[in-house]
Formats: sequence, C-alpha cells, structure tokens
Amino acid sequence: MSEILHSRAHIRSAVRSLADVLEIEQAPWHQNMPAHNTYDLLCQACESHADRMALRFVMKGEPAAPESSITYRELRWRVTQAANAFHRAGILKGKAVSLLMPNLPQTHYALLGAQAAGIASPINPMLEAEHIAGIINETGAEALVALAPLPGTDIWDKAMDVVDRCPGIRVVFAASSRQYLDQPEEALIEDMFAKSRKPKRNDVAILDFDTALDAEESDRLVSAREFDEFDVCSYFHTGGTTGFPKIAAHTHLNETFIAWTLGAILPADNVLLCGLPLFHVNGAMVTGLAAFHSGAEVVMLTPSGYRGQGVLHNFWKLVERFKATSFSAVPTIYAALADLPIGDADISTLRYAVCGAAPLPSEVARRFESASGIQLFEGYGLTEGACVSSCNPPLGERRFGTVGIRLPHQQIKVWKIDSNGNATEECNGGEVGVIGICGPNVFPGYLRHLDNQGIWLRPGWLNTGDLGYFDEDGYLHLTGRAKELIIRGGHNIDPAMIEDVLLKVPFVTAVAAVGQPDVHAGELPVAYVTIKPGYIANTDDLLVVARELIPERAAIPVRIEILEKMPLTAIGKVAKAELRLRAAEHVFQQLLAAHDIPAKIQVRTDLRRGTTAFIECVVENSPQVHELLGNFAIPVELSPLGQ
Repeated sequence: MSEILHSRAHIRSAVRSLADVLEIEQAPWHQNMPAHNTYDLLCQACESHADRMALRFVMKGEPAAPESSITYRELRWRVTQAANAFHRAGILKGKAVSLLMPNLPQTHYALLGAQAAGIASPINPMLEAEHIAGIINETGAEALVALAPLPGTDIWDKAMDVVDRCPGIRVVFAASSRQYLDQPEEALIEDMFAKSRKPKRNDVAILDFDTALDAEESDRLVSAREFDEFDVCSYFHTGGTTGFPKIAAHTHLNETFIAWTLGAILPADNVLLCGLPLFHVNGAMVTGLAAFHSGAEVVMLTPSGYRGQGVLHNFWKLVERFKATSFSAVPTIYAALADLPIGDADISTLRYAVCGAAPLPSEVARRFESASGIQLFEGYGLTEGACVSSCNPPLGERRFGTVGIRLPHQQIKVWKIDSNGNATEECNGGEVGVIGICGPNVFPGYLRHLDNQGIWLRPGWLNTGDLGYFDEDGYLHLTGRAKELIIRGGHNIDPAMIEDVLLKVPFVTAVAAVGQPDVHAGELPVAYVTIKPGYIANTDDLLVVARELIPERAAIPVRIEILEKMPLTAIGKVAKAELRLRAAEHVFQQLLAAHDIPAKIQVRTDLRRGTTAFIECVVENSPQVHELLGNFAIPVELSPLGQ
C-alpha cells in the first residue's frame, strides 16, 4: 500500500488501488480540507506557489506563437480585483454573473471572481441567443461578462441581442483580447469595438473588464464576505441541444471538495494543456480550480481550445514547446490525434492523457495509444457531481475498458431500480445496474424545481442515468447510457455495440449510432460515419460488415449514412441529439415522398414541446400529412407551403 500523507493543504498520495482510497478515508475529510470555499482555496494555493507560473496563453496554435503568462501571485490579484469589480456593480451573495466567454485568462478571473462575489454562471457562447437569454433569465443574473468584438466571432453581437432580452442585466463587462495581439490587430479590434453594436436599452452600463479590474484593490475582498460551504458558487448548464438546458447549482463545498480530492490521483508538477472550454465543468475544474489548488501550470491553447487555429495540426509541437506532462480531451480529439504523425516532435515529457466528458470507444483508445505511445486514462463524472467521480489512477493500474476506481470520500454504487426509478437493492459484483453517486461533490439540485423530479435513487444518491457494473477490484465498467439506448420494440440496444464494430473498419474515423423513429418498433438503429480523406466507401459495404460482426440481430442498423463531418457539441462530444433530429427528418421525408406529397420538413427542438416536426405542405394535403405522421411520437406543426 502506498505511503499517504494527510494534510490541510493536500491529500498527497500515490493512489494505485481501491485499498489506497480506503486508507485515505481513515482520516475525516471535513476537518482535513484546507478550505471550504473556492476563494480561500485559491488564495492558499497562490500564497504557496506565488512565483510559479499559473497560466500561459497563446492566441494561435502555432509552435512559435507569442504567449502571455500569469504567475500565481498575479492570478490571486486579478481574481480578487474581479470579485471587487462585481461587488461594485452590485453583485452580492446569491446574485449571479453570467459569462459569455471563450478560453482567455480573463475567463478564469471572471469565473473565480464571480464565485467570490456571488455566483458564476458560465454559458456556452455557441448556443442560440434565445437559449442564452433563457439561461440568464432563469438564473436572475444581473451582470454579464462577454468577449469584446473580435474578428471571426459573433459573441459580442449575440451578447447585445441577449441583453435586450434580459431586463435583469444592469452592467456588461467587455473582455478584450487586444493585449494578446500585435499592434495592427490591436488597433483593428479597438476600432471594431468603437463601431460595434450596443444594447437598445439605455439603462445598461458597458464597462471595459480589464480597466474595471485595474481600479480595484487586489489584496482583499472589499465586501468582507463571510462564506458558508453550502452557499451556491456556480451555475453550470447541461446540454442545450435537447430542449431548454437544465441549470445545475454547485456549492462551494462541491467544488472545493473535488479540487482537493483530485490531488489524490494526479501527480504533482503537472503542466496541463487546456483545450476544453471553461464553460464546461471539466475545463473549469480539471484545468481550473483543481489545477490551481495543486500548483500546476495550465497552458491555454487559444480562445477556441482544441478548435483553435492550428492547435490540432501542431499539437505534438505544442506539447514539445510547453513540455506538457498531461492533457484532457474527448474521444473525437483522440481520434484526430491518432491520425496525426508525431514527426520529429519531442513529446518525452508527456506522461499520460485523460479522457472524460464522453464514453471512450475502445478502438479509438487503441489507435491513439498505438500511434502516440502515450497511455490514455479514462475517467467518469458529470456536471451534477462537480466533474469527476472515478478515474483510472495515473500512478496505479490502468485497466483498459473501465473508468477506474472511485475517488476518496465519494461513494459509487450500482443499483437495481423499480418502475418508479427508486433504488431497491445493490447489484452484485459483475451485475449491470443503474449507477448512483453520493458524497460532498453531489450537487444540491437543478435550479428549476421540475427538473429535480426523479433524479434521486435514494436520499443523497443521485441517479446518473448511466448503466454499469463493478469488477472484483472495484473498477467501474460503463455499459451504456439509459437515455441513449435505442429501444427497438422493447429491446434495449446499446449504441456501442454498433459503433465498436464499425470503428474497426480501417478507413472509418468516427461512428455514431442513434434511434430512428419507426411506427411499429418505436425506434430502429441507424449509424452515421465519417471516413478518412481520400478513401471511397459505400454504405452497402459497411452494412455487410455490420451484418457479419454485430452479434445481436436487432442491433444491425437499418441504414448507414456517410457524413462529411460529424456534428459535435461545444466540447467535442458527438452531437447525438442533432443526429436523432436528422434521422427523424429522413424518415418523414421518405414517408411523404412515397405518397407523392411535396413538403419542406425541418425537425428541431422547440423550447416548449421538445422535438417537433415543422412541415410546410400544400393545404389540401394537410389531413393526409397528419394521418401519416400522427402515428409517430413527435409532434407535428403544419404551415402552408411557400409562406
């Protein structure tokens, strides 16, 4: 068993097995945590590592791109100044600041500063203005931090649209990227801001974020706020592609606990590459608060992260330049890196890579490790659990095909449930059931009361919606996502059964299997694939492979479609919700065409009704359209063709 040191600063350990986790748990967590709010946790880290580099940032993903750097001392100053600027703007405990930001150093200042003043509410800037406004109105945010005008982005214009929809917003902080640009570009964006759109409302103040921070004290919170560990510190929205996003509340305890316990599994001296967005809990915690708590150096790879100009193309050279020791990404990124030659790049400093936020296909992991020589460690967590609940320990055994062992002081159990979704009893080892989590990391609930219905298996036990089992050594195996199961005539089909087979085809780069609506079976499996550039493939050949290798007859896709590009969410997950809409649209188009009914069809998410088919057709055909499509579970809205 590893030698483990408990201290008020860190859990310092070499966790290699569940036995080490149990040893750590001999000491009570509550008394040993160094702080119980995110601001104090950050300040302690900044004091311990004052002259160490906290952040390095590049605007472009070129190997020799200019960089900006921030020490831990400077990080504390800027976060404190941000908190004081928000306080001056009227943000008190319980009041929210919304962030509409890409990955910039200012995003960290705003995120942690808002938590010190009130509540931080980071929002995906790629959402539609309607969704963003809905989130802001739901949280009651009174201030907004938004990226100032920048070529190639529409965030500022979108922010102005949002402000006009959100009467609660009283002040907008414009965060500029000019300090990271050369002089000609700096002059350009200053001119863009001067000419930019402003709110139609005349009761909204527009302030320069950096100028506002410069005017504030940097050594103390002028609010003299007294924190409670159960105060809400952040709102993270989940999804946003399947209807109105759910808004998960995090307490200071949730986030400080995760930051503290991550020290049990991650080595010290980390230089982490940050490519995931900070509006997502993985980016905000793994390459934010948890990294800062441990004194790590975080390298921010452009405002757009992995999507940034040149980042993936030059990835191995960026590893060499920054002497990176680790990075976290999603399966689509690892699939891309598996096809990227390392060339003459020196990546010897890279110890391991971590995959989270989406299930990792085994074939993607195999290809990445074979191409790079880097071990890939998969973890498991969710927004509602403040980021992470289990992980293959980088200092211990990586068990391929699992999401590792639970983190100290968290509980994970696999449950049998009744028809009402309540846990009845624990599953035996090796027996598949619903995964539940319990511990100081588990959120208090969603902001909207109706969203909390059915989320608890038992008091304190969150229903993750995931299916899995434990092996004899306490490693957790995921077997599927309950809501992603394709249900064909009552038969549950795991999409991975289809995806894993098609990913073994050498020229296939990505696969996503979803359910296509069917009148008789409810759903039928279909698969969407992308292929390597330069290859010619046809769906008939892929269907032959599927029929030969997919072990379950019901899981064989009825259709395979080749896409030029796989739709992705903002953090790089395959956007299966978008593919389900596409599949429904295809079915409706085929059905109406078979009856010679001309129509324009769009299946999309409606905020009130969920997935809805919007169909333009000749008025005389409306009764027949209703008759044909009325047997599906998707609501239909008709309008006259051409209007």
